[in-house]
Order: sequence, then C-alpha cells, then structure tokens
Amino acid sequence: MTTTPPPIPNSDHETFEQLQAARPRILAELGKAIVGQHEVIEQILIALMAGGHCLITGAPGLAKTLLVKSIAQIFHLEFRRIQFTPDLMPPDITGVEILQETDAGRALTFVPGPIFGNMVLADEINRTPPKTQAALLEAMQEHQVTASGRRYALPEPFFVLATQNPIEMEGTYPLPEAQLDRFMFNVVIDYLPEADEVAVVQRTTAGAGETIEPLLSGEDVLRFHALVRQVPVAEDLVRFAVRIAAATRPRQAGSPAFVNDWVSWGAGTRAAQYLTLGAKARVLLQGRSHVTREDITALAGPVLRHRVLVNYRAEAEGVSVGKVIERVLETVK
Repeated sequence: MTTTPPPIPNSDHETFEQLQAARPRILAELGKAIVGQHEVIEQILIALMAGGHCLITGAPGLAKTLLVKSIAQIFHLEFRRIQFTPDLMPPDITGVEILQETDAGRALTFVPGPIFGNMVLADEINRTPPKTQAALLEAMQEHQVTASGRRYALPEPFFVLATQNPIEMEGTYPLPEAQLDRFMFNVVIDYLPEADEVAVVQRTTAGAGETIEPLLSGEDVLRFHALVRQVPVAEDLVRFAVRIAAATRPRQAGSPAFVNDWVSWGAGTRAAQYLTLGAKARVLLQGRSHVTREDITALAGPVLRHRVLVNYRAEAEGVSVGKVIERVLETVK
C-alpha cells in the first residue's frame, strides 16, 4: 500500500495533493496525442511548474508543435503560434498602434500581437533576424512588452516555447547568448524507437484521434509556481548546483583542465538558479518533498547544453557539449 509523502512544511497542502492527483491524468491525456518522449515531456512539465521558458531542438516532423499545443489544452491555457520568418518584424510579434475612429474622434489604439497568450510557440525562432528575436527578450524576462513608449502586461501565466531545426542551418540567425540564457531548458527531441514510430504511423493514418480534455487552469499553474518555491533545498545541494555551473567556465580558479581546453564560454549564475528551481519542480512532479543530488544532476543536460559553448579544438576532436557536461558532473563533488 502506497502512502502520500508528507507535505512540504509551511506549504499549501491542498495544492500539493491536487498536483499529485493530476500528474497521472496529465500523462494519460498527453498519451492520446504523443507516443513516447517521456523524458521530453517531463522536462517541459518541470519548466511549466517552475515558470521557465523552453528552447526545443529537434528535426522536423517530431511532433514539437503537437506536444506544446496538447500541453496548453490540458492546462486550459491560451495557445498562440508564431511562425518566425526572415521578413518578420518586432511589431508583428508585440503588437502595433493603429489610428481608429472612436466616440471622441480619431485616436491611436494598441492592437495586441500574438505574443499576448499564455503559451506562445515561437516556431523556428532562428529563422528571423536578431532585431525580431530581441523583441522576445523583454517579454520573456519582464512578462511585458513596450510599444510607442507604453508598457503592456502579458497574461499570466506566460510561457515561451521556441523551436529550432538543428539540421538545416542555411539562412538562419543563431540566437545570441543573452537570448539563450533566458531559456530555462534546451529540450532535445530525438527520433523515436522503432516500436514507438510504428505506433505513431498507425495512429496518424487511422481515424481522428481522441480529444484531449482540459484538466487544470491557469490559476492552478500559478499556485504550482508558488508551491515550487516553497520546496526546501539543503545548502550543500545549492552549493553543488553553483559548483556545477562554475566548473563549466574556462580560465577561472579551479576550472578543470578539459574545460580550459574545450570550452570558450561557460554557464552563468542563472544556470545554478535553474538547476535548483528545476530540481524543486521535479520533486513535486514525482510526489516527493525534498531535493536530492540526483534531481540536480538529472537536469544538468537541459540547463547547461545551451549555456556552454565549445571551441574549435573541441569540434576538431569530436567533443560535444554533452560530453563536456558529463565530464563536469564526474568532476564536481
């Protein structure tokens, strides 16, 4: 007989119980549309619980859009999709003021852009120039946009899930480090095993699929955000997260020799923050009440892979970012 673990001290026990009851139902609803990809789903749900944004990297046809849209339906969030193209301009995202007739005469009226949603899918974000990419910076960090000198608050909760194709790089604009750092996770979607791929083909070539039912609301998500912040973390585990981030920085005191050889730019403090915050959310999703070392190391890949930049020597020697992260985790005590 299983028992519910003790709730987090001084926390909202009702919200804790709600999340535990909802988790299997969330996975069941996602299973109606998505086959496999369990690790990817967990990482996106962790980011959702923690209030972070995700960069999703994967080849075309791996159901990235379907996955994000399905999660938005389950949490009853307003879903918006922006197709990034080379001719897209910042006002096409944030909105624009237009001259309209009103009872008091002509006046400028702000027309919100597609960024005004709860869950915004920025599709192929590396297809648009840096000026337009930068339009997302304020929205992602401040949850607001500025148009004609006026600020407009975005609806809460607010998430940006940006996709990029790692294969076809011709005509793309790589995201600058400042923009990449705004994403909590870089989630990599890979090809499915043969059995799962067969299931996908059978399902998508048959009749209409099952309808996904909304289970929660935006207000529930905001309560989950508050609950995640209440999860206690021992100081030595916070120090562990800080040391992992620091170990990726070359030419610093105590930097591992392989980092000095292979890395040109390492992770900043935000990496340690997201390792800790993500670990808290992972604990809640798994029905536990305290963070362990495993919770932090399990998220090192998605937190660090877009914050660590390998140099030409690493590329020449066939050393990937993933290999550097593995070595860092072996080194940090």
